[in-house]
Amino acid sequence: MAVPESFPASDGQQPGSRSLPQAQSLPQAAPLNQASAAKPQPTRAQPLKSEPLKPGGARPVVVAKDGSATGIQQRVEDAEMEVDVAEAALRNAPPWLVSAAVHMVLLIILALLVVATQGDHQIFLQSTPTEDEDISELFSHELEMNNPLGNDETADEIDPSFTPDHLPEVPDPLAAPPQSEIDPTADTTQSEITAVTPGIAFMGRNPGMKRALGNRYGSTGGTRKALDDGLGWLIKNQHADGSWSLVGPYSKGARSENRAAATAMALLAFQGDGHTHLEGKHKKVVAKGWAWLSKQQDELGNFFTEGSYHQRFYTNGQCAIAICELYGMSKDQKYREPAERAISYLLKSQGPAGAWRYDPNEGADVSVTGWIVMALQSAMMAGLKVPEENLEQIRQYLDTVGEQNGSRYPYQEGQQPTLSMTAEGLLCRQYLGWKQSDERLINGVEWLTQPENLIDYKKDPNVYYWYYATQVLRHMEGVYWKRWNNVMREALPSNQVKSSRNRREAGSWEPNMDDVHESKGGRLFTTCLSIYMLESYWRHMPKYSNIHLELLKNVGGK
Repeated sequence: MAVPESFPASDGQQPGSRSLPQAQSLPQAAPLNQASAAKPQPTRAQPLKSEPLKPGGARPVVVAKDGSATGIQQRVEDAEMEVDVAEAALRNAPPWLVSAAVHMVLLIILALLVVATQGDHQIFLQSTPTEDEDISELFSHELEMNNPLGNDETADEIDPSFTPDHLPEVPDPLAAPPQSEIDPTADTTQSEITAVTPGIAFMGRNPGMKRALGNRYGSTGGTRKALDDGLGWLIKNQHADGSWSLVGPYSKGARSENRAAATAMALLAFQGDGHTHLEGKHKKVVAKGWAWLSKQQDELGNFFTEGSYHQRFYTNGQCAIAICELYGMSKDQKYREPAERAISYLLKSQGPAGAWRYDPNEGADVSVTGWIVMALQSAMMAGLKVPEENLEQIRQYLDTVGEQNGSRYPYQEGQQPTLSMTAEGLLCRQYLGWKQSDERLINGVEWLTQPENLIDYKKDPNVYYWYYATQVLRHMEGVYWKRWNNVMREALPSNQVKSSRNRREAGSWEPNMDDVHESKGGRLFTTCLSIYMLESYWRHMPKYSNIHLELLKNVGGK
């Protein structure tokens, strides 16, 4: 160990060894490193006295009562070692020991930080004023803040003053909502409207939001299983080329073939559950289906290639809904132009009455028009433009054909209103701007939810009516939705074909061959509409509420 320079070697000693200073007397307190080099005289040790160490003062010197240096050699050494032990240790400690000590201190600090984050969810700040400034008035009491890392129920109630008011505006409404109300379905009626944030309307199909919305709006384990079994039936009946058929190979198929319509409806069933050609456990099924259906569209945007002539715009409406959803969900740019082309074809085919029927620019009925309105709505939800002029023409047509001030609708003008056409007409009204509190809308849904008009497979099965009514009442929420869903969530799973009855058709729903719609669409048509109903909890975001903003706090969109 090296010797401090203040201790020179004495006669007869090797350099580097310690020699204690000699002194005749110590009348004054001298620093230890300036002690005399004279040899100490042996004398009897005397009792010692010490002077207390004053803050900022010099080291105390220990002397005998008579002031002599007798016996001071041992006592000076003791005093020196007591006072300078820390300094000597630091000067002479090996580097590895210093490093170990520093790391040990850091580990202790980190451990204390971890323990602190697991403690009480309150943080208290205190301050002590300095000698030259008095700031005690600023900290006259404790400042209490909610701990954002904890699970305190009031964690979201932090005073907004902690957020700077000069931040730049963020275009994403989920990050910084504008002052105006956010419309998650982007169905405002301004000219050339686009979705506020394309994709919000489809976010309910993400796994996390699907669970949250399903729980909130009353889905059950039974509805989930029935949905999965229905998709399983569609997988079993997909053709090798990726298409589906209306006529078979299953029983009770449609009377005529229309593979484009069948494939579009099957793809809508998978997409409604969150599967695209890029994501979801059934993405290969969806990709295979779109590889076939994409080839059926011509340069005008028309998908209709086979079937009876009255199916032309049913087919184009269904295919347009499907391709707009696919683009809106995946944002795959290769589907943008085909989606725009499909919508352009529909808009150019609108009839003079403002509606659609079987041929381009001719005729009008509520049934076909309802499918086209949903296609235009899907386009807007995907961020595509739809001119206000076309939407206004549809409103004027519904004003003309509606009965009882617009609360009930027939198939065509002058005919008697029906439940199915009323449900379809009211859904159009919701998407075209009627408010949830509109008396005409309320009168209409009151009729739909009368006990005799709820789902009943024994009395008069009508899946076409049930499909449209489910959408209208899902958007209405509240008591109307509860009336409907309490019956629907039991009836649909109970009437699904089970494997014990018919293994080949297990997962499907039997069509009512006496119904005009179901007889023309057959088993695949009935099964797809039933699947859409079971997806209604999340398939479209609620139209009249921003519940997605509340759910995002706990879910995050996945």
